[in-house]
Amino acid sequence: MLEADVAIVGAGAAGLSLAHRLAGPGSGRRVPSVALVEAPPGPLRPPRRTWCFWEAGPGRFDAAVTASWRRLRVRDRAGRPIHGDIAPLRYKMIRSDDFEYLVARDLAGHDGVRRVEGTVDAVEDVPGGALVRLRDGDGNARVVRARWVFDSRPPGSLPAARTTLLQHFHGWFVRTARPAFAPATAELMDFRTPQPADGLSFGYVLPLGRHDALVEYTEFSPRPLTPDAYEAAVRHYTDDVLRLGDLEVLSTETGVIPMTDAEMPRRTGRSVFRIGAAGGATRPSTGYTFAGLQRQTRAVADALRQGRRPEPPPAHSARSRAMDAVLLRALAGGRADGPALFCRLFDRVPMRRLLRFLDGDTRLHEDLAVGLHAPVGPMLRSALELPGLPRRPYEGP
Repeated sequence: MLEADVAIVGAGAAGLSLAHRLAGPGSGRRVPSVALVEAPPGPLRPPRRTWCFWEAGPGRFDAAVTASWRRLRVRDRAGRPIHGDIAPLRYKMIRSDDFEYLVARDLAGHDGVRRVEGTVDAVEDVPGGALVRLRDGDGNARVVRARWVFDSRPPGSLPAARTTLLQHFHGWFVRTARPAFAPATAELMDFRTPQPADGLSFGYVLPLGRHDALVEYTEFSPRPLTPDAYEAAVRHYTDDVLRLGDLEVLSTETGVIPMTDAEMPRRTGRSVFRIGAAGGATRPSTGYTFAGLQRQTRAVADALRQGRRPEPPPAHSARSRAMDAVLLRALAGGRADGPALFCRLFDRVPMRRLLRFLDGDTRLHEDLAVGLHAPVGPMLRSALELPGLPRRPYEGP
């Protein structure tokens, strides 16, 4: 039996971020010992993926940042551009391989963190802590005992909710024969894509150079697409909308992110907590998760170092979650025209302020000012409808 003060289950963005914070310098009385439990190579490990977020100035993980931008653009369905300079913020992109390398480098040789590879079968409370039961690569049973366990694995099912949409996407890292991209500007939402019957869709372009970029097709809708449909959607966007011409697909990424007003439980036992997307770090209205999980893991690390109960805090305020519930209801019910709504917000609200709003970093009067630029009628009807709606188990894919 391996014993530690803290066991972290899962080595994705949340698990690695918490381990990195606990191993790094910080204030407090003590540095807890950590067991980081990660899945063996195979289907339980997530594929390569990209995380994006915005922040002002230098950040903790800048060494892993692939690229960043201070200028963003949104296009309406007719192609009209809406430009924004978000300085002093920067929109940053991190690829999971680079993030994992950075964390592994910083953890190497740190005696307080042990990495354990295995498939977790169960996490259970016991007097004075919790046990993580797992099987190693040879099928042998192992046990990690810890005072506190932080589980970052995706939940097996979503909690009951009044509204659940999916943000699902498929992207290509491309290299074009001609210089097709403007490296200084990221295309945040391009609504020149065919719109689905339920929800909305948009293109997304993160340029890495004149010839290189991540190009994605994204939908907010109830159901994901088939692999062939995703490929066709990205091909249509690159060929018929962007007109990139000859290109090489270097790699691909696909993802599905729940956008839900469900209450995501952050505590599942006396000594067991959930962090990351499983612990509500995803902003329901946008699908962005990286910044929220950083707030959670920073608070947990501070509590552990100071000897306080390390229950992860909500990544987003109650006011932000209430506004998101209204927006999701308006989109899911077809009351709000999604492309028109987002274009109107980006057109009428300074982009830097809107990003701060989307990250929950605005005050009440700023939230009200942003809300006045949304379609008041659909939002008000959705807000009045919500209290009477039951929370139902999610039955989608």
